[in-house]
Amino acid sequence: MNDERPRIISESNLDWDEESHGSDFAIRRKQLGAMAGGERLGCSLYELPPGKKSWPYHYHTGNEEAIFVLDGAGTLRTEAGELDLEAGDYVALPVGERYARRVVNDSDETFRYLCFSTMREPDVSVYPDSGKFGVFAGSAPGDHDGRTLGGYFPLTAEVGYWDEGDEEA
Repeated sequence: MNDERPRIISESNLDWDEESHGSDFAIRRKQLGAMAGGERLGCSLYELPPGKKSWPYHYHTGNEEAIFVLDGAGTLRTEAGELDLEAGDYVALPVGERYARRVVNDSDETFRYLCFSTMREPDVSVYPDSGKFGVFAGSAPGDHDGRTLGGYFPLTAEVGYWDEGDEEA
């Protein structure tokens, strides 16, 4: 008989992971799904300081995401334009270019939200603004444990199927 039980965690017992880059990007994150033992569904609690932006504008080809706003107000940049977000809002972000996104806190208060994600691998994330893509295998994009392949490359990077060294001896 398996004595495995669901793991209950309290976000108040978890430390924040903080990341920033340049003057625009800054987030605080608690990976709730991973800490609770989630395998196929990720969930992170995010805090986005006033005037900051989340991850670069991107979309996934293998993973769907969703956002549920807990506190504050912000903007969701999408392919179709900007959408206002406020506490209680939920937005589904299926795979594909049509659902490219970036969360922006253009208010004077901290913006808190949950981001849910399927945890499929391999996945390719595309970053239209910077003209690059990321490839992740062995673990989903938000999880680095077990990663067997990962990297970022220019969208224009292309080689032929048969290159030197590909022929059998």
